Amino acid sequence: MPPRRQLTVRQVRLGAELRKLREAAGLKAREAAALLGADSVQMSQIESGVAGVSEVRVRRLAAHYACTDEALIDALVAMATDRTRGWWEEYRGVLPPVFQDTAETEHHAASLREAVITHVPGLLQTADYARALYTYVHPGLPESELEPRVEHRLMRRAVIDGDDPTPYETLIHECALRIHVADRRTSRSQLHRILEEMEKGHATVRVIPFDREGFGGAGISMMYVEGPVPRLDTGLRDAPTGVAFIDAEAQLQQLRALFLRMRAASLESTASRDFVHSLAKEL
Repeated sequence: MPPRRQLTVRQVRLGAELRKLREAAGLKAREAAALLGADSVQMSQIESGVAGVSEVRVRRLAAHYACTDEALIDALVAMATDRTRGWWEEYRGVLPPVFQDTAETEHHAASLREAVITHVPGLLQTADYARALYTYVHPGLPESELEPRVEHRLMRRAVIDGDDPTPYETLIHECALRIHVADRRTSRSQLHRILEEMEKGHATVRVIPFDREGFGGAGISMMYVEGPVPRLDTGLRDAPTGVAFIDAEAQLQQLRALFLRMRAASLESTASRDFVHSLAKEL
């Protein structure tokens, strides 16, 4: 397969997982390449995601690596052979690649868990809220770049509002619900949007109130994306340089534990709905 010009996070992840299997088997890249009738350069391209890999080659490598996890092998084959061109492809070349990578990652998720402190989760934002947020973070952004960002954010809702919604649980700190990124009307509409999603039952929304004791997660926002098998879970964290995609098991374990600690500080779903409703009434 010809080398790719632009890699997606999903393609890079496939190559990384194949490399991990090879290393666990104690084989060098040139030894694995020989098993495919290839050379070390081709193997390097496969493991970096630059070159695609067929189902036959994935299964052959897994067999030589003595990998007996059939669910994992099937999941890797699905990644290798997936030719989905989702709605996010319309924004390729229009928005930075991280926008497409985020949408694609959410699309393939078995479940989504998110915790936010200062802003309403992207999957629940209204157009006016998203527009105000982007305008504030990127002052002077031309309309030609602003509107595609807003459109993309709204399109991401498909994973929780479509015909087959992905299980989604989000923890929202009271701070995010009270901050007015625009005017009071925008804030009121945003709270009503959250209530609507709670009523539909597609999303589990739990609020972390200011008065919760023992809550030290004020600087933490994260999304945990459950893959088809635990080995393929992914974490997303905001970083100074943008969104960071996490796949190291030690870091994923830390994110899982962190989410559970934050959830323990949140209100139950019914109490959370009443809490959001009371905030909306204040406006």
